[in-house]
Amino acid sequence: MGETAVIWGRLTEAFWLNCQLFGLTLLFALPLGLVVSFGSMSRLAPLRGVVKTFVWVIRGTPLMLQILVIYLGPGLLGFTSPWPSGGSGRLVAAVVAFAINYACYFSEIYRGGIEAVPRGQTEAGQVLGMTKTQIFFRVTLLQVIKRILPPMGNEIITLVKDTSLANVIANKDIIMMAKEYSAKGLIWPLFSTAVFFLVFVGALTLLFGWLEKRLDYFK
Repeated sequence: MGETAVIWGRLTEAFWLNCQLFGLTLLFALPLGLVVSFGSMSRLAPLRGVVKTFVWVIRGTPLMLQILVIYLGPGLLGFTSPWPSGGSGRLVAAVVAFAINYACYFSEIYRGGIEAVPRGQTEAGQVLGMTKTQIFFRVTLLQVIKRILPPMGNEIITLVKDTSLANVIANKDIIMMAKEYSAKGLIWPLFSTAVFFLVFVGALTLLFGWLEKRLDYFK
C-alpha cells in the first residue's frame, strides 16, 4: 500500500508538468492565434502569402518534429542554445513549440469565425457611425466567440493529450514517469495515467458545455 501511494504521488507530481504546459500554451497561443489570423486575412498580398505559408507548414508537419527542431535546432546549426539548462529549458522549448503549433490551428478557427459573420452587420455599424474597432469588439467579436467555441473546445481538449509529446525531449511528464515503472515490471501505472487525462478532459467538457449554454444568443 505504501508503494502504491508513493507511485500515485509521483504520477500526480509528473502530471503537474502536463498542466503547466497546457496552461502556458493557452496563455500564449490564444492571443498569438488571433494575430496570425489577422495576418492571413490581410489586404497586403505578400504578408498574407507569408502567413498562410507558415500556417501551412506548421499544420502540415508533426508536432513532435517541431518540438525536436525547436529544442535541438539551434545547437545543431552551430548557434548557442537559447534555452535555459536543465528541465526548465526543456519546458520552455516545449511551450514555444506548442504555442506556435496551436496558434496556427487557432488562427484558422478565428478566421473562419470572423469571416462567417455577415458583412451586412459591419456595414450597419458603419452607418451608425461606429469605428472599425468598435464594430469588431461590440458586434463581430461576440458572434465570433459563439461560433468558434465548439471547434476551440475540441482543439483545447486535444492539447491536453498532446502535452504527453513533450517527453520526446525528456520532459518528465506523467507518461514518461509511468514508462519508468513499466520498465520495472509494473504495468498499472501506465494504464492509470488514463485516469488523469479522463478527469481533466471531463472537467473541460463540462466547462465548454456550460459556456455554450451561457453564450446561447443570436439564434
